[in-house]
Amino acid sequence: MEKILKVHSVNDYADYIGAPRLHPLVSVIHYDELEHCRHSLNNYDVYGIFIADEMLESLTYGRINYDLNRHAIMCVAPGQIGGKTDTGEEIHTKGWALLFDPDLLHGTILETEMHRYSFFSYNINEALSLNDEQRQSIVTLLELIRQELAGKDEDAHTRRIVAAHISVILELIGRYYTAQMAMPQRNSADILTRFENLLRQYYDNRLQEQHGLPTVKYCARELFLSPNYFGDLVKQITGDSATNTIRRFIMQRASTLLIAGHNVTETADLLGFEYPQHFTRQFKKHFGQTPSAYQKRRIRRDNP
Repeated sequence: MEKILKVHSVNDYADYIGAPRLHPLVSVIHYDELEHCRHSLNNYDVYGIFIADEMLESLTYGRINYDLNRHAIMCVAPGQIGGKTDTGEEIHTKGWALLFDPDLLHGTILETEMHRYSFFSYNINEALSLNDEQRQSIVTLLELIRQELAGKDEDAHTRRIVAAHISVILELIGRYYTAQMAMPQRNSADILTRFENLLRQYYDNRLQEQHGLPTVKYCARELFLSPNYFGDLVKQITGDSATNTIRRFIMQRASTLLIAGHNVTETADLLGFEYPQHFTRQFKKHFGQTPSAYQKRRIRRDNP
């Protein structure tokens, strides 16, 4: 059975790898400075941002193993498991880590905005690749946080200053992810074509009979992406959410079934809706009229 380090506080991890304690709620770690570092598979109750300055192999995220490229960022959130099982040997690695407790953000603007940073739920294979300039921008902020915390007592401004630096780091990561997703090779990976084909195959294979309507989570899993990364990638490419893309596909399929002569109940059942009323509400919201009215109008138009 794998040994898991419970990172209940930021200093649980700092103590384990021999990094100095800076604050009860914030830890900034420069791995290059550590003499007795070890691998650990961690169960986090805190947020973590890790910059790898060298290739890291066979890292765990959930139940899947990945490699982390040099100058890549991995983000974790409370409730997640990640890292590498301790083999008992000391290691010498390069990079940085920022860990911060959700309590640090209490009463700050950042506390109400953390939900925007969906990259905390990305898989390791969706890690952000940094160029030298991007890496240095984030490292500079980590150094500022460390300077703010080192060798001084906390005053009324400390938490707000540290939270402000963290907020800038998160915005930079969001900006760099947006740029990464917009790169031509990402768009040319025909994600939208594979997405649409997946939805079509879902109904061709009659999966709706067992699982109901297709979901973002299902599509992401079949495309080997995390739901958040998949949703953000679709939004970046199309300007609309993956949920709305699925809904439009379903409604267009509904239109085809109604025109083919299926009644409302049959159409709802063929699409995977649990209740015809739910289908009717969704259809009216999309087309501006009920399925029955739409069907009658199309039949009259097509058969004058």
